[in-house]
Amino acid sequence: MNGFNAEDVKDRCAAWIRAFFEENGADCNAIVGISGGKDSSVTAALCVEALGKERVIGVLMPCGKQADIDMARKLVDTLKIQSIEINIEDAVNGVLDAMPDDIQITEQTKTNLPPRIRMATLYAVSQSMNGRVANTCNLSEDWVGYSTRYGDSVGDFSPLSKLTVTEVKEIGRVLHLPDELVDKVPIDGLCGKTDEENLGFTYEMLDKYIREGISPAPELKEKIDKLHKQNLFKLALMPCFEP
Repeated sequence: MNGFNAEDVKDRCAAWIRAFFEENGADCNAIVGISGGKDSSVTAALCVEALGKERVIGVLMPCGKQADIDMARKLVDTLKIQSIEINIEDAVNGVLDAMPDDIQITEQTKTNLPPRIRMATLYAVSQSMNGRVANTCNLSEDWVGYSTRYGDSVGDFSPLSKLTVTEVKEIGRVLHLPDELVDKVPIDGLCGKTDEENLGFTYEMLDKYIREGISPAPELKEKIDKLHKQNLFKLALMPCFEP
C-alpha cells in the first residue's frame, strides 16, 4: 500500500501490545489460536516481539484431521513458543449430535460452530493459564464480514483489525516469518474453499478499494459494498434497550 511503512507499524503495534498488557494484566500471557495462516502467525510473532516468547502460548485446534496442521506446528517451532494442541472434533460433534431431530441443521450452522467452539476453547486455556486472548482478524476480512460472530471475531485485544491483508503480509516479512506462512493461501479449513473463492473477489482487489478507493468492476463493487453494510453489526456492541 502507498506510504505504508511496515517496520514502523510493526514497532508501534508491538508497543501497543505491551501497553495493553501493562494496563490489563502485567503478568499475563498472550493466548493465540494458531491456524498456520498469516494472521495468526503475524499476531503470535508480534506478541513475541512485545512480550517475549515465554509469555506467548499458541493453541492449535484441529477439528478432526487438519490438512495443513504442519503449518501451525511450523509457526510455533519458528517462534519457539509453548503450544497446546486440542482437537475440537468431539466437542463439535457433541453439540450437533445433541440437537433435536426436528431441527434442520444448516450448512452455515456446521461451518460456524467450529470457530465458536475454538473461541470457547481459547478462553478455557486463557482462564487456566493466566492469559489474554488475541483476536487475529484483519481489516479486509472485517470489512466484508468474513468472520464468525462470537467465534474468530472476538478476543481481548486485536493487533491486526485495522490492517489490510496486504499490510499484514508486509509486517510478516519484516518479522522474518517463513514465506510459506506469510503467503499461505487463506482458507477457513471448514468448507473446503479458499477465502477468495467464497468471497468472489481477491484480497488485493479489496485492499486497493479500502485504502486507495480504486473500484473493481461495478458488479464486484456492489457486492463489496453490500457485504460491508450487511456485516457492520458484527463490529458493533450488542444493541441494548435503554429504559
